Amino acid sequence: MLTNDCFGADYQEARRKFLEAARACNAALEAACHPERGPDGGELFTDIARIGAADAEAMLVMISATHGVEGFCGSGAQIDWMRRGEASRLPQEVGVLLIHAINPYGFAWLRRTTHENVDLNRNWIDFAAPLPENGEYETLRDAIVPESWTDASRAAAGATLAAYAQKNGMVALQQAVSGGQYTDPQGVWFGGQAPTWSRCQQEAIFGAYLRQAGRIAILDYHTGLGPSGYSEQISVFAGSTPEYRRARSWYGANVVSMPDGASSSALILGDGLKAAPVLLPQAEVTPLALEYGTKPPMEVVEAVRADAWLHAHGDPLSSAGQAIKRQIRDAFYEDTDIWRGMVLGQSLQACRQAVIGLAARSSASP
Repeated sequence: MLTNDCFGADYQEARRKFLEAARACNAALEAACHPERGPDGGELFTDIARIGAADAEAMLVMISATHGVEGFCGSGAQIDWMRRGEASRLPQEVGVLLIHAINPYGFAWLRRTTHENVDLNRNWIDFAAPLPENGEYETLRDAIVPESWTDASRAAAGATLAAYAQKNGMVALQQAVSGGQYTDPQGVWFGGQAPTWSRCQQEAIFGAYLRQAGRIAILDYHTGLGPSGYSEQISVFAGSTPEYRRARSWYGANVVSMPDGASSSALILGDGLKAAPVLLPQAEVTPLALEYGTKPPMEVVEAVRADAWLHAHGDPLSSAGQAIKRQIRDAFYEDTDIWRGMVLGQSLQACRQAVIGLAARSSASP
């Protein structure tokens, strides 16, 4: 089996391969049509594949494309899991739910964000309450996404960001830029001002497919942070919580806690994994983000900034726009067999560990 055959060259090919693999597994399929279309004019869908009994007490959930362009990784991992015949090895009491391209717009258009320019992992907040504040982002706002994207404007903006990092440290710069903000709709890491289409779809999917489950494991696939190909296993819960302790007992000592500052990620608000136990109060939920490294951090941030400028002030279909699209694709997906092989190997191990953990808990229940 060639590792590159599980990955699509674009959203449409990835979707086709996912549906073919799901049908071969006799999965129950459903699709939600997105209100926007892709750059080729084609329709966009979030696809849901359920494997195993509809009333399974324990469920493994695999989510791809929370951050659209990162969907190459998660889609490939989902397809590989199905093609390897892992479904036939499931214990009777464990089912699997594969959510393919929860943010299909971002996947198709090569954006981290949704069509509302919202970072889905900053969108899971209570919008009836006062919005979180990020004053440090405001001080850097004009430098993060300048109105023009010329060599001169980029140099000036880069100097501003470098001066901030020199004064406050790189961790502070990362937190200011990527921690999340709710005031700049055309900026980066924007959390939105209302629930997005993708958030609403995920809530509906959880309600429809997981309400019967008492034990749920969630693997959410991400790229862009850390050493190339290495999967950092991130818990969004503190080390003192049951969610973190279960994750560590299932997946091992490499699980790190974001709230405890052990992760390469900034401390964020509004992420979907933290919201999952609230959405599924009947269940014992063990969420984990698999974060695969790609390029050096500043290259990744530069690609995100360029893409934000492009959609705010430029033309994504122009030649200059296509160059930026190649830049952001390369920042979140390494098109090599070595990187893809590392993705699949670490994903397969995590999936098997999750199934073992779910089955062990199930067999221990009265």
